[in-house]
Amino acid sequence: MLVLLPPSEGKAAAEAGVPVELGGLSLPGLTGAREAVLGALVELCAGDEERAAEVLGLSKGLRGEVAKNAGLLTAGALPAGEVYTGVLFDNLGLAKLDEAAYALAERSLLVFSGLWGAVRIGDRIPPYRCSMGVKLPPLGALGAYWRGVMDGVLPQVADGLVLDLRSSAYAAAWKPAGAVAARTATVRVLHEREVDGELKRSVVSHFNKATKGRLVRDLLNAGADPASPGELVDALRDLAYHVEVSAEGTARRPWQLDVVVTEIH
Repeated sequence: MLVLLPPSEGKAAAEAGVPVELGGLSLPGLTGAREAVLGALVELCAGDEERAAEVLGLSKGLRGEVAKNAGLLTAGALPAGEVYTGVLFDNLGLAKLDEAAYALAERSLLVFSGLWGAVRIGDRIPPYRCSMGVKLPPLGALGAYWRGVMDGVLPQVADGLVLDLRSSAYAAAWKPAGAVAARTATVRVLHEREVDGELKRSVVSHFNKATKGRLVRDLLNAGADPASPGELVDALRDLAYHVEVSAEGTARRPWQLDVVVTEIH
């Protein structure tokens, strides 16, 4: 099982320590692209602060992130699982997993990133600010930039079930195709409630991250390692999730699963 996650905009505070070693990160086929993006980001942020903030889409309250980005080459690195915070990661609760569940998380989770492309939770990276939607000079739109690299790297590690929980911006960096698409599953969270005596469903937006975080946590705690989308559906139902298959996968598109909830939190 390979679980694709989006990063969080929020990051842990930087700490003093050993800086990132690009050659030591997972997916070594991305090293050259990582060097290029990191170099371009540091150069941008070491120059005109106003221009850097505009390129990165930072509000006035986040201008301090420009200086942090400028110092990325020497900033202390932390395991990616500790760097990312936010709703999904809070509900995933990596720090609370037991040893077996955490070992499964290290093998299974892949966090996409505008700066690093994709990292495992044990990869040591510094906190940064650079979303996949950024058009980073001179590389251009990062989603398109990473897609050209990922297509040659990700299929090599996506040899079983792929559970794709990424947001649309990060899904643009790699789209499973062919045999990989046929064993990939995406998840939509639907809120079911009674309105005027009728059951109605609506797509959950903000709180879908919380549900996805809990879903992954429960799979890890159960030691579940499904090999196919069908086995994933069975595993989630065994964990008391209400799961419906809205479309089975083909070589052109992944499976589409609906997780139906009656409460959102």
